[in-house]
Amino acid sequence: MENQEQIIRTDYAELMQKSYIDYAMSVIVSRALPDVRDGLKPVQRRTLYDMHELGIRYDRPYRKCARIVGDTMGKYHPHGDSSIYGALVVLAQEFKNGMTLVDGHGNFGSIEGDGAAAMRYTEARLQKITQEVYLADLDKNVVDFIPNFDATEKEPSVLPVRVPNILVNGAEGIAVGMATSIPPHNFGEVIDGVIAYMKNPDITTKEMLEIIQGPDFPTGGIVVNKDDLEQIYETGNGRIKIRGKVEIEKAKGGRERLVITEIPYTMVGANIGKFLNDVYALVETKKTTDITDISNQSSKEGIRIVLELKKGADAGNLCNMLYKKTRLEDTFGVNMLAVSKGKPETMGLVEIIRQNVNFQYELATRKYRTLLEKALEKREVQEGLIKACDVIDLIIEILRGSKNIKQAKNCLITGETKDIRFKTKASEKAASLLRFTERQATAILEMRLYKLIGLEIEALMKEHEETVKAISFYEDVLGSRASMARVIIKELKAFRKEYAKPRKTLVENAAEAVYEEKKIEEMPVVVLMDRFGYVKTVDEAVYERNKEAADSENRHVIFCMNTDKICIFTNTGQMHLVKVLDMPYGKFRDKGVPIDNLSNYSSSEEDIVFIGGLGNIKEKKLLFVTKNAMIKLVEGGEFDVSKRTTAATKLGEGDSLLSVSPVEETDTMVMQSEKNMFLRIAVSEIPQKKKAALGVRGMKLAAKDTLTDVFVIGENEEKIVKIKDKDIYLNRLHVGSRDTKGVKK
Repeated sequence: MENQEQIIRTDYAELMQKSYIDYAMSVIVSRALPDVRDGLKPVQRRTLYDMHELGIRYDRPYRKCARIVGDTMGKYHPHGDSSIYGALVVLAQEFKNGMTLVDGHGNFGSIEGDGAAAMRYTEARLQKITQEVYLADLDKNVVDFIPNFDATEKEPSVLPVRVPNILVNGAEGIAVGMATSIPPHNFGEVIDGVIAYMKNPDITTKEMLEIIQGPDFPTGGIVVNKDDLEQIYETGNGRIKIRGKVEIEKAKGGRERLVITEIPYTMVGANIGKFLNDVYALVETKKTTDITDISNQSSKEGIRIVLELKKGADAGNLCNMLYKKTRLEDTFGVNMLAVSKGKPETMGLVEIIRQNVNFQYELATRKYRTLLEKALEKREVQEGLIKACDVIDLIIEILRGSKNIKQAKNCLITGETKDIRFKTKASEKAASLLRFTERQATAILEMRLYKLIGLEIEALMKEHEETVKAISFYEDVLGSRASMARVIIKELKAFRKEYAKPRKTLVENAAEAVYEEKKIEEMPVVVLMDRFGYVKTVDEAVYERNKEAADSENRHVIFCMNTDKICIFTNTGQMHLVKVLDMPYGKFRDKGVPIDNLSNYSSSEEDIVFIGGLGNIKEKKLLFVTKNAMIKLVEGGEFDVSKRTTAATKLGEGDSLLSVSPVEETDTMVMQSEKNMFLRIAVSEIPQKKKAALGVRGMKLAAKDTLTDVFVIGENEEKIVKIKDKDIYLNRLHVGSRDTKGVKK
């Protein structure tokens, strides 16, 4: 009988929705977000556990990272070596973590964004804190072990971390539709916060913030919105403002220098280079003239970025400018999202500590339950051996009279003496009264003869006393939550004593950085643009001294104020605005910069049809003419806009802007076509429209004819063009009507 295919009909949208939700939850829970209990993402947890299993302890030699990555990928995390090595590198970077969990040997990157060396070169081992605080007691059944991806190994579902690692080291992760961003905190303060919660579970966020002052970034810096922290830590959401630390040092000649010794945590990596570029830009654009030199003198000892200042410079005002204009003051977005009981949840500070304390009680309960079971087994064996020492002669007689070990063991457990040869009836009777447990009988049969030495028996008795004490202690811890709390607090205090470090980040309420920009002295300048599109500004006097060369070498010469903007109209109907202050100001022979770099104008895609100063344009009317002879007048004030690029006119299909000219009511204009048709009309006859309008037809063009030139003629002005060696006096042409064919010349 042939197998019948079973076709299951389902709604496509429903199937896609289910599949995407499954994928999203997998990313959220199994990849991107940390577990609130150990504060680790799966890749971090698996990497640390693998190092533990490989025996790469803090007191043993380093091992190649390639070995760690390969082992982790093969056993626990089949998602590519780059993600595992990336996680391993971050775990070793002291500028990223409150506490580094991996001790890296070799090039593990730098605070300035340099990447780590390839994993075949670098080596690593666990830190002491990781071994003692994050991975201890894994052999005591404190956490559940689950099958790995192919069910050939077992891995812990969570590590038995004894402190709220999610607060100590923070977390960053982007999942599907959600992201987590938790700042690092001071190890000692976090432990004090946990202890305070254990003593008072009703502690408020405000009270907790007296103990855990706020974030403690490994890069230091200053948190400047202390008053906002209560709301942020209550809800688990908000924005923390952080500033770099700036010191003012005295230099030679009565000068001062600004020295940045600590940076905002958000500046770590490539943003240090961006900060330097931003400072360079402030100097180049003349936003400040007080900085004479910038140097990055940072080293392994720490950050040191030096800004040399002019004599008499206002260092305080300049510092505020850096806060306002660069990333020396930045915001850290807080979103305390973590996986709790298998689901993503946003939690406040106290809730995170509450969940962690519950986890500590769970770890302690499982640990001491396991220890108690082992101690009870140990006591049972010890009591059996002590009892055996009292009747050792009888036991030896049983062993010598037994045919096999099974017979002897049965006698020790049940007193069965059948088929065992005894020397006397008394011995047989005594043997029949023996009632050792099976575990005790096994220990007696495995006992070595040297254990019968007097000192060994004394040691056994002492060990038994210690076991009895331990059992009493374990039972007390398991029977009383207060006793368990004392044990947990004692361990936390020991961790604090050994591993706590002084706080690096200062938390305060700082005044808003106020920067008083120096008023720019307004003065007339001349903007010069050469045929290659390089632009610069010069003083009017410089232009007058070099007038002939300036006019011959430059395509555009514009007189304006230095506070003005330049309007660039292009054949695509766009207008680009450029601040004159953004253009380099200097000597006549300076090269200048490409106009493309200062604006959205692209010389490879657009042609300039008109360029002028906004200050001059906005007081006039502009005449727009397209190649298809569409014309209109537009008020110049319409181009006084804030956008860097705006549509200057609407164009018909296949049309392009030919000319833009400032005009007066008394002017006339002449349109010249490719086929040498000329039409002169009065500007007063041209309708005024908005910049977004299409315009009206100015001249009837023959088939396949287009306009090539437009001439504006002032009152009593003479203008001549040459056609086939013949002079055409445009001012003598008859003034015709708009939308006519014109005359042939």
